[in-house]
Amino acid sequence: MMPDLGKYAVAVLGSYLATALLIAALVALTLWQSARMKRALSEVEARQGKSDG
Repeated sequence: MMPDLGKYAVAVLGSYLATALLIAALVALTLWQSARMKRALSEVEARQGKSDG
């Protein structure tokens, strides 16, 4: 159920596509950074646990 966009259909649909791709990229980047930070935190905690005895 899409409204008739007339001569602006390509521009509007292209904008929707670009927005969806940018949101997907931001979500992927956030998940990647989260996993990287969790690994780094685990490494730091492991080092501290070993040095504390």
